[in-house]
Amino acid sequence: MADVLKSLNLLEMLKESMDTNKLSDVKDAVEDLLISRINIGVVGDRCLEKTILLNSLRGLGVDDEGAAVYPSTVGTEEVVGYPDPKQTDFRLWDLPPVPTSTPFEPESYMDKYKFMRYNAVFMTFADVLQSNTVTIFLEARSLQNKTVYFVHLVSDKNKAQEDKRQANLEVLTSQGIAVPKVYIVNPSCLEKMDFPALLEDMGQDLPEIRAHALLLALPVLIPALVTQKKEAFKALVWAAASLSGGMSTLPVPFVASMVDSSIGVRILSKAQISMCLDNQSVERLAKLRGLDRDRLKALRTCVLSVEVSKGEVKKRLAAAEKDLSSISSRIVQMAIPRQARSASKSFAAMLQALNTAIDEMAEDAEKIVQVVLMEGQ
Repeated sequence: MADVLKSLNLLEMLKESMDTNKLSDVKDAVEDLLISRINIGVVGDRCLEKTILLNSLRGLGVDDEGAAVYPSTVGTEEVVGYPDPKQTDFRLWDLPPVPTSTPFEPESYMDKYKFMRYNAVFMTFADVLQSNTVTIFLEARSLQNKTVYFVHLVSDKNKAQEDKRQANLEVLTSQGIAVPKVYIVNPSCLEKMDFPALLEDMGQDLPEIRAHALLLALPVLIPALVTQKKEAFKALVWAAASLSGGMSTLPVPFVASMVDSSIGVRILSKAQISMCLDNQSVERLAKLRGLDRDRLKALRTCVLSVEVSKGEVKKRLAAAEKDLSSISSRIVQMAIPRQARSASKSFAAMLQALNTAIDEMAEDAEKIVQVVLMEGQ
C-alpha cells in the first residue's frame, strides 16, 4: 500500500482509491491512521536535554509514569524504547551516541542498532557535530533514507547558538552535504526555535500515511498543529463514512466496527487523545507549564473533549440524520466518488456529525494552546 500512498494528498488519495474500487487501500489507511504506527530513533549522548526531548515528544514530565529519567540507568550501549502511554504504537528509541573513534565503519553502527528500521532518526548533539555522526548521515542518504535530521539541543536561544549553528553547517558542507540543515531545538519548549520547521520537513519527507501518523501522535504544541490534526481527522472521517454507509452498493465485506457508531467512537477517541483534551493530558500540560489545571479543563466546552461515549456519538448521528437537509446535494456530490452519488443517509449523517464534533474539539484544543503559549512557563 505504501506505493499507493506516497506523494499523494491523503484525502485525494482516498477519493481516488474509491473511484478505482481500491476499497482495501482505504480501509487500510483508516486502520493505519487510527493505530498511528511510528518509530523515531534518537541518537546522541544521554544528557539532560535528550532526556527532556524524549519526554516532551510524548507530552510527559519527568515525574510522569513512563518518563525517561536522568541520569540514565541503562548501559551505555543499550537501546531503550519509550512508548507513548496514551498511544502505544508511537514509540521513541533512545540510541547510544555514534563512536568518535577512528577508523569508523558506519555500517557496523547502523547494523548493530537497526538504524534503517526507524521511520525517522534525530541525530542529537549539544555542542559541535562529530565527523562520524555526519558519516552516518551520508551512509543513510546513500541507502535512500531521507528522514535523518541533525538536532542541536539547547536550553535557550542566543547569539552563541547561532554561531554554533554556522560552525556546524560548515562541518556538514566540508563533508560534502550540499544543502545542510541543523535544527536548533529547546526540548523544554518545542513550540519555539526550529522544531516546527523540523516537523514541516518531516511531513514532506515521510510517506503520506507515516507523516499523518506522526502528526496525530505528537502532543499539541502550536495552533498550527491543531489545524493540521483537524484536517487529518476530517480526511479520516470521510473515509470511515464512505466505508460505513456510502458504499453499500459495492460488495465488500466490512468488520462490524465499520458499519455502526463504534467507528465514530474510535475516531473521536483518537482525536481527543491526539489533541490532548483528555483529563490526564490537560493535567500534565498544566503541571508542565505551571498553570491551574481546573482552569485549563474549564476551557473545554464540547462534551466530547471531556469524554467520548458511544451514547453521545449515537445521539449526534441521530440528530444529523434528522438534519440532512442542511447538507446540500452539491456538497454531497463533491464529497463522494462518482460511482457513489446515491450515497446512503448514513454516509451523510456520519460526515456531518463527526466533522462537527472534530471542529468543536479543535476549538477547545486551540483555546488551551493559546492560554499555554500566552501564560505558561
